Amino acid sequence: MEKVLRRARHPVILLALLATASGPPSPELAGWQAQAGRVTITRDDWGIPHIRGRSDGDAVFGLIYAQAEDDFPRIEANYLTALGRSAEAEGGGGDAIWADLRQRLFVDPDALKRDYASSPAWLRTLMQAWADGLNYYLATHPQTRPKVITRFEPWMALSFTEGSIGGDIERISLSDLKTFYGTPTPPSPEELGMVPREPSGSNGIAIAPRLTARGRALLLINPHTSFYFRSEAQMTSAEGLNAYGASTWGQFFVYQGFNASAGWMHTSATVDNVDEFAERITRRAGGYDYRYGQVSRPVATKMVTLRYRKADGTIGERRFTTYRTHHGPIVARKAGRWIATALMWRPVPALEQSYLRTKATDLASYTTVAQRKANSSNDTLFADSKGEIAFLMPQFMPIRSARFDYTRPVDGSDPATDWRGLHTLASLPSVANPRTGWVHNTNDWPWSAAGPDSPKAADYPRYMDQIGGNARGVHADLLLTGKRGWTPDTLRAAAFDPYLPAFARLLPGLVTAWEGLPARDPRRAALAAPIALLKRWDHRWGYDSVATSLAVFWGDQLWREVGSVAQAERLNVPDYIAQRVQPDPKLAALSAAVDRLAKDFGDWRTPWQDINRFQRLDDAIHPHFDDARASTPVPFTSAQWGSLASFGAKPWPGTKRYYGTSGNSFVAVVEFGPRVKAMAVMAGGQSGDTASPHFDDQIGRYAEGTLRPVYFYPEDLKGHVERSYRPGR
Repeated sequence: MEKVLRRARHPVILLALLATASGPPSPELAGWQAQAGRVTITRDDWGIPHIRGRSDGDAVFGLIYAQAEDDFPRIEANYLTALGRSAEAEGGGGDAIWADLRQRLFVDPDALKRDYASSPAWLRTLMQAWADGLNYYLATHPQTRPKVITRFEPWMALSFTEGSIGGDIERISLSDLKTFYGTPTPPSPEELGMVPREPSGSNGIAIAPRLTARGRALLLINPHTSFYFRSEAQMTSAEGLNAYGASTWGQFFVYQGFNASAGWMHTSATVDNVDEFAERITRRAGGYDYRYGQVSRPVATKMVTLRYRKADGTIGERRFTTYRTHHGPIVARKAGRWIATALMWRPVPALEQSYLRTKATDLASYTTVAQRKANSSNDTLFADSKGEIAFLMPQFMPIRSARFDYTRPVDGSDPATDWRGLHTLASLPSVANPRTGWVHNTNDWPWSAAGPDSPKAADYPRYMDQIGGNARGVHADLLLTGKRGWTPDTLRAAAFDPYLPAFARLLPGLVTAWEGLPARDPRRAALAAPIALLKRWDHRWGYDSVATSLAVFWGDQLWREVGSVAQAERLNVPDYIAQRVQPDPKLAALSAAVDRLAKDFGDWRTPWQDINRFQRLDDAIHPHFDDARASTPVPFTSAQWGSLASFGAKPWPGTKRYYGTSGNSFVAVVEFGPRVKAMAVMAGGQSGDTASPHFDDQIGRYAEGTLRPVYFYPEDLKGHVERSYRPGR
């Protein structure tokens, strides 16, 4: 039979072979075929799947099957990460084994199996459909060779429930973890903030009907993630499901999107709800104790066994004795104290909330779903056809004492530092239907979410925000304040507005530093032309803009120099430059930027389009780039400088040009009314297959910010259907 499967290269041929080579199909395969018969996948002219099933389970089966068709390796990679099994594919010599250990401090397969067994019946049905869809794909595509996971089990869906880029667990430092459970390891340049890194997060804007031209609420959906992190799809069933938007590879719900009545956009929040507790540890015979108030408690231990791929392809194992207190697992040692990390780990409610909100039809029903309080990292921008808009904080918010600074490790031996349950939704700094008529979030504090109608910081605990404002928030305020007559097109234009408020704030200080130089200082003549260019610049990015090139290279130079200090002082880089960097370092950074542009591109007067590029060479999960091969210019910049349209780019090994790998990954503008109307674009294309026309067919639109119509209703699809089929056929 194995030889028969290897000969099959087409699903229809395979199914025939399965039936003839060994008699009737097995009951399991017959069940998959029966469910596939209740599902239709319609691919539009951008390759985007529109899945229709009789039940929600059928729609889940079809969605995950279509995802696997488009990019099975990314699905598997996400679950190797989520399950703590990456080293089984990547080997045990690098960071994979430590990332696996970090994950397994929270993710226990046996516990997930118990959680699955006790889940509500409706959720078990969806998880089973998810596993069946993936296994049916593998059964009908023997040319797809998984690296590790050759069979998916339904409980595995509980390991990856929220959809965020970089979940809460990834806040734990791998270097600290290695030092505690392995050998002393200094923090990496990335952990220290020394390497310019695109801020992860997103933009979201909702506008009330009274400010729009057609009296209909508008929603901007603009996640900033690593490219190709999510796929686009519509999933519909006869049980009331009809959701469209971006789904993280391997998940069976629309993470950021809309249905016929409501839309939701998630942005990474600035809340502090992942805490470190410094434990007082004493050694005793046979183990360790930790101090809690006036008593000692035993430190719990657990053996974690991790598998890893050896150089010869065989599998080895490493065993770790891990420790935890009632606060959470031990992840580091700092100042002689063991550090326990507390964070949300509620897989069943989290998966329930992620799925059920896609069926919410108004703010009230969305809030009812949110009462599960299993969203820890996402702010939400919401709009619906009733004209309601809202900014919602993450609902998982532990109540803590205002006496302590939870942005740093607190004394775990003091019971007063413990979490005291969760906040009610009403006690969070959310905003619903503000008088301003708009809400926004750009991964900044909630205190500017709705202009003067925003919550007031003085009314809330300080742990409701740990980062502060940012330049994108300033930009959004400028665009929204006092504006009326919004349309989908003007909201799209706002999402790609080229103003860079960080440089508008920072460059006058650079000019002043140059003007303060003595007349005989050689820097006056050497920098006169660059200063003159920056002085007359309107602080707007553009393809032909030399000033954009010069400003970004100047800012990146300072970022490399002060990023680690800024991170240590909990300031974003533009704020640190504005408040702490003296004139001479600013001028030295400009000299370095001029020299680097001249060295790398032949002239410091190099237009931005010659530097900042989009390139997708192949389907590798870890990207690589080549200056000698074709690429597409992108006019927008890093979000760090206040560009709402984000393009996180940098030079790579062997390149001079900047190539982007993160930032704008999916952009959609949605108008809610009697009929929902939307337009969207994604980075690259829908497919991860280099042979597919949809591997890179959206790059031009992506760079231009030209969104394509979304085919939400069946009549919208007419004339735009590439193919329609059932899974496996």
